[in-house]
Amino acid sequence: MAPREWDESDVRIRPNKRGSRPRTKERPKHDDAVEGRIVTVDRGRYTAVVAEDTPHERIVIAARARELRRTAVVPGDFVGLVGDVSGRPDTLARLVRINERRTVLRRSADDDDPVERVVVANADQLVIVVAAANPEPRTGFIDRALVAAYDAGIEPLLLVTKADLRHPAALLATYELLPLTVVVSRSAEVQADGTEDRDSVRLDDEAVAQLREELDGKVTVLLGHSGVGKSTMVNALTGADRATGGVNAVTGRGRHTSSSALALRLEGAPPGSWIIDTPGIRSFGLAHVDPDRILHAFPDLEPGTEDCPRGCRHDAVAVDCGLDEWVANGEAGPQGPARLASLRRLLGASPRDEVADAKELGTL
Repeated sequence: MAPREWDESDVRIRPNKRGSRPRTKERPKHDDAVEGRIVTVDRGRYTAVVAEDTPHERIVIAARARELRRTAVVPGDFVGLVGDVSGRPDTLARLVRINERRTVLRRSADDDDPVERVVVANADQLVIVVAAANPEPRTGFIDRALVAAYDAGIEPLLLVTKADLRHPAALLATYELLPLTVVVSRSAEVQADGTEDRDSVRLDDEAVAQLREELDGKVTVLLGHSGVGKSTMVNALTGADRATGGVNAVTGRGRHTSSSALALRLEGAPPGSWIIDTPGIRSFGLAHVDPDRILHAFPDLEPGTEDCPRGCRHDAVAVDCGLDEWVANGEAGPQGPARLASLRRLLGASPRDEVADAKELGTL
């Protein structure tokens, strides 16, 4: 009897317990996804506005797709949504794509923290909110926020609240040489004993109107420490009812009243006018910013570097740094020494020798 010839039909393949569908690395393109603007993020649920400024506008709640688990989704993001995008109660869509961002505002927890945290996306301008008093204004925070704004390509604006408690002349003088729009607001009634009357909090109508002109037609993010009046201003501009709080009399720090960033429409403004109110922050690290770009946030000092020797780092140990002579000659104004000291604090805190590849992108 002739020996039998074997072929592939004789091979028996044991069934895969996990299914027989072949695995593929190709992800679906989701061409049918609808676009939405993320307005807030809360415990793994993403609230988006779909069909914005049309008769079909609606709010859709979504969960993030598995392939996006390590990608931060933040207020201001434009995303692709599939599944049930009707916006009906108790429905849940799936967030499958993050569209390309025009701008990204980032921060790190500390200057030596390699993890970047995305704050908001697609913002046009950043309003840096500080109080003239209670809590005390910190120029270091303002300078850090300016660096982050310029680095992200976002136009900065300075809002000083609680001018009733103390005239902010000294603070404003620090930034008088910068091309920086400044709005000063009266944000509290002052009692006879000089303390703040929390039962009679009000805002200066002129300041609200001035700020409103700056916000029309733009996406604006408000950034500041707790207790400086961000949510109070947001309520005045949007008609919302964000919780507001005071300042601890012992620590001088504000109480957190906003737990998550929230995008709100500017009341009665043109389409595309949004305000993103962020939770009060304790620190604003700049580990993600290259030290060579920090100088751009100091336009009153930057021209002084033209006479610096090659390779000058402009920090506190720099030899023959042109900034010293620039400031000594009064080119940076009366506040020049303080501004130079602030710049060098930031340069000294920045991890200049770390390579960009060592930085990580945080997740939310």
